[in-house]
Amino acid sequence: MPLTTDERLLALSRDVLKGFEKVDGGIHPGFRPAHAKGILLAGIFTPSSEASSLTTATHINRHSTPVTVRFSDFAGIPTVPDNDPQNASPRGCAIRFHLAEHVHTDIVAHSVDTFPARTAEEFLDFLNALIATDPAGTDIIQYIPQAYVSLKPKTWGGFQFDFGKFYTSAGAELTENNLTWTYGRGYLYTNGPYYHFGARVNKPLSEHFAVGFQLVNGWNNVEDNNSGKTMGVTTALTTKKVSWFNNYYTGPEKTGTNKGWRNFYDTVLNLNPTDRANFYVNFDYGKENLAFGNKDATWVAIGVAGHFQTTEHTALTARYENYDDRDGFITGQAQALNSFTMTGEYRWTQGLLSRLEYRRDWSDKPYYERGFGGLSKNQDTITLGFVAYFGPR
Repeated sequence: MPLTTDERLLALSRDVLKGFEKVDGGIHPGFRPAHAKGILLAGIFTPSSEASSLTTATHINRHSTPVTVRFSDFAGIPTVPDNDPQNASPRGCAIRFHLAEHVHTDIVAHSVDTFPARTAEEFLDFLNALIATDPAGTDIIQYIPQAYVSLKPKTWGGFQFDFGKFYTSAGAELTENNLTWTYGRGYLYTNGPYYHFGARVNKPLSEHFAVGFQLVNGWNNVEDNNSGKTMGVTTALTTKKVSWFNNYYTGPEKTGTNKGWRNFYDTVLNLNPTDRANFYVNFDYGKENLAFGNKDATWVAIGVAGHFQTTEHTALTARYENYDDRDGFITGQAQALNSFTMTGEYRWTQGLLSRLEYRRDWSDKPYYERGFGGLSKNQDTITLGFVAYFGPR
């Protein structure tokens, strides 16, 4: 199909692309501006015997037709987490029925029953409104990991109130790479909440035990995607050798509706038998009510890791995780994911370290991309990374 030469349409197209660029936090070379992350499949479509009585479409009146299908997340960000409630939805589904050479029928759909605009001009207005939802613009706010104000009166026994954007309390692995043990994050970190926007309070009840409460917009969003709020309850038991952290979040996470709350429990047990050996056990249980119509979805995960300071400058870490996405809500298909990681670290000086890491991932379903070779049930990766950081010791 030849491209238009209408300068008005060309200018409108350029403006829409600029709008996507701002929403997506910049250009991502090699990826489309929307639905950048997806999976491409090939198969055969076979209609039912009754279908031909409803339509004269060619692919319905044939015994079978080759098809290409692409499932995708909405955003033009190729690294968007599949469970991101704001950027991954609505999901897309594109189907091409190959009828003959250069002859085809296409179906393009997404996972909600509406579209935000009727024309390209209205859609551009929608993008501009979306960009304006954060005062600094979405292309800036995503690069600010935390920004909050705190109130901690000296006479209130350690009570602290925070308001703003802050890291989640859930999980054993931390966002700052220099404060965690491995270079790459595990499944429990990747598929859990990263940050929240709202209010939180924390109060020590004794020298070793503290409780907290949070009222936030939800998972990984500054601007709320519905009118409900997510509540979080935290506890922390800390001693020199053992620490135990519990986190529970509950609230609506779906875009545009408060129906079907998400319940998420996370617990972390830290063991520090010596100054040179540290261990953790991290367990997660999640449930999305009304995840697929009237059907709920659950996921269960566990991770264990050990960190050994072998010399003043070197350390070794081993990590294993099992992530049971029982209903396919997190990863897009029901599967059990496993991962083993071995990391060697060398700390050159204060503020500079390097890590050499081997990781093996495997699943009971084909999941890992092999380029044009399709999907595989396992993958092996080797990573060499350098981390530079600044701040107080």
